Amino acid sequence: MVDSPVRFDASGRLLAEERQGDNAPPLSITEISSLLKRTVEDRFSHVRLRGEISGYKRAASGHIYLALKDEGAVIDGVMWKGGASRLAFRPEDGLDVIVTGKLTTYPGRSKYQIVIESMELAGEGALMQLFEKMKQRLMAEGLFDPARRKPIPRLPRVIGVVTSPTGAVIRDILHRLNDRFPTHVLVWPVLVQGNGAAEQVAAAVRGFDAIRPGGPPHSPVPRPDLVIVARGGGSIEDLWTFNEEAVVRAVADCSIPIISAVGHETDTTLCDFAADLRAPTPTAAAEMAVPVRVDLMAMTQELGLRSARSVLRTVTRGAERLEAMKRLLPRPDMLVGTQRQRVDDLGERLRRGLSHRLSDAGKELAVASGALRRPLLDRARERAQQRLASVRFVPALVERRVADSRRALDGLGRVLTTLDPQLPLQRGFALVRSGDRIIRSADEAVRAGAVTLTFADGAVEATVGEGAAPPEPRDPTPKVRRARKGEEADAVTQIDLFGSAQQG
Repeated sequence: MVDSPVRFDASGRLLAEERQGDNAPPLSITEISSLLKRTVEDRFSHVRLRGEISGYKRAASGHIYLALKDEGAVIDGVMWKGGASRLAFRPEDGLDVIVTGKLTTYPGRSKYQIVIESMELAGEGALMQLFEKMKQRLMAEGLFDPARRKPIPRLPRVIGVVTSPTGAVIRDILHRLNDRFPTHVLVWPVLVQGNGAAEQVAAAVRGFDAIRPGGPPHSPVPRPDLVIVARGGGSIEDLWTFNEEAVVRAVADCSIPIISAVGHETDTTLCDFAADLRAPTPTAAAEMAVPVRVDLMAMTQELGLRSARSVLRTVTRGAERLEAMKRLLPRPDMLVGTQRQRVDDLGERLRRGLSHRLSDAGKELAVASGALRRPLLDRARERAQQRLASVRFVPALVERRVADSRRALDGLGRVLTTLDPQLPLQRGFALVRSGDRIIRSADEAVRAGAVTLTFADGAVEATVGEGAAPPEPRDPTPKVRRARKGEEADAVTQIDLFGSAQQG
């Protein structure tokens, strides 16, 4: 393949060359960007723009990045940390604002933007739009839930007031509290409008909530039972401090009941929704906080009188019922008359019974004493002596009984001797055992095999069966024992197994 030659027309060049009379040297991108930046900043060093916020973002460094738009165009904007910290509201997408700053370029993206120095809402319509957006967002978090509201104490001992110390609000509150029910009041002075007012109000509410019962260490400050957040009337911009999120969250998180008294009756702030009770005016808040002392004393006196009348009425009605029941009861003499008569009757019977008993006892004593006369006793003694003399001791009877008992005892001894198992062993017999079992027959001995023969002087082991040694042969002719001299030849004495002698 053959490359085609490079062709140029009459005006085309391959290398850039300076031409004669050319006074426009080429610029770098950085140089042209710098020239554009200086031109824009010199021409638009101070501008005011109105537009709708879009793409709002707050960086971790504290800078704000956003875009302002209208029906036909969009411009980027940036607000550095210092200016963002001075904002009187929290920017949100969709808000119509007016910003002040200067235009500049951002060479890194070949874009122009506005560096915002200040930002304001574009009229009350934008402010109300921001109000509704914040209201919906906080409501979704549950900060305005009625279940969160705490009951207002009936008689608070200490009331904390968060308001300006120089305005008419604090004087109206103190005057109305003094007229209705003098109470210990703690005033926390704050700004109620302008820069830093929202932070001071939120800090005051949290400060009252941080006081523990009995006061902080080394301080006699008591903990309020009720807190009033108050401010006089004004425009929505003047009351905006009480729409700030910091104030609303502080009021919602406070553990002390709070009455919100911001503005006049027609004014509404987000603080009113977060508080436990809303008052139309600061003076009305003081009236809601405490009852009228005179009315309370009158009510207490009336309750005391009603209590006394109730007790007296109860006692009176009890006395009347007692009197009525008393008339229905029978007289005491009628109740005990029968019993009295019965007691008299029993007493009379008791006396007669004692007399009869005494008479019978005298008769019995006379009879008994008659039996104890001296002659009768002497005759009884003589009869007893005669019976004793007739009894004689006969030794033959006793001896006969002793002899009978001795014979019976001798018989029992002989029986016991015959039952002694050692006696047959002494006469030459043996006891055959296999282990602990006694062998009583030859078959049992053969089946056992090894047996133990117990004699009078010891025991030996023996084997019965085929392995046993054959016995020595004995003389089949029985030997007859000759009678000793002096004994009869035909008399043979035989002794049985149990030692008894028999003569044959």
